[in-house]
Amino acid sequence: MEVTFFGTSAGLPTKERNTQAIALNLEPYSNSIWLFDVGEGTQHQILHHSLKLGKVSHIFITHMHGDHIFGLPGLLSSRSFQGGDGKPLTLIGPKGIKEFVEMSLSLSESHLNYPITYIEIDEDLSYSHDGFTVEARILNHGIPSYGYRIEAPETTGTINVQALRDIGLEPGPKYQEVKLQDTFEYNGQLYQSQDFRGQSKKGPIIAIFGDTKPCANEQYIAQYADLMVHEATYIEGEKTLANNYHHSHIDDVFDLIKHAQVKHSLITHLSNRYNVEDIEQINQALQNKADTPQFSFVKDFDSFKI
Repeated sequence: MEVTFFGTSAGLPTKERNTQAIALNLEPYSNSIWLFDVGEGTQHQILHHSLKLGKVSHIFITHMHGDHIFGLPGLLSSRSFQGGDGKPLTLIGPKGIKEFVEMSLSLSESHLNYPITYIEIDEDLSYSHDGFTVEARILNHGIPSYGYRIEAPETTGTINVQALRDIGLEPGPKYQEVKLQDTFEYNGQLYQSQDFRGQSKKGPIIAIFGDTKPCANEQYIAQYADLMVHEATYIEGEKTLANNYHHSHIDDVFDLIKHAQVKHSLITHLSNRYNVEDIEQINQALQNKADTPQFSFVKDFDSFKI
């Protein structure tokens, strides 16, 4: 799996950073892409990447502020002509996302050639698709804003070839039954497949947050995440200003990383008050502190393997 950033700025775009958009490539589990937020200009950013809109099967919106949704109508329209013809799309987000999309498309007389299934969240969400589970919990941003916890499917353990040969079963088509089914029959005897497989491996956990100041639901979303994407609109100074505007300060994110035991964190949604040089200097200062957890400030087009 891989996460790619098409926008990392807060509120307004800058010369270096677009507004919010994140792509999650589900390979090797699935040949599809999930998008999280679609800020203004997202489809133009995607033109600089190999991502194809026809592979986007789901779009998750964290909240209804413009820097997270203003690119959505245009991207949906373009998907019709970029491999999306007839391919269903699921759009998940806060109440109002369906009205926003349908009104925008209607008034602009835009017509899609594929169906959209809308799922509007009321407080929380539990959703399953192709072995993935997604849970959403409401955050604290002044308007409904959500964090998403994504758990990838469990991977079946490796087949123990020697153990199968010991019962006389040589490599061949029968091995697929051992791999995929709970039991298999050979020479008139029924065997438990788990006796011939290694231990299954849990899929990675990814936590992707909308805008928020610290709140209780953050802990649930982030707990034991292999990768967390979180906003830190303010990455220096004291926390009052950030929290007054229902945003997170970098210290808030560090506290969450430590308490939720997150393995690695990617920090996005940086205020446009910070230029490239500012971010690099602050990053160096933070990395030099002994108690700083593992994290990275991200920029547009950064990609990270999970």
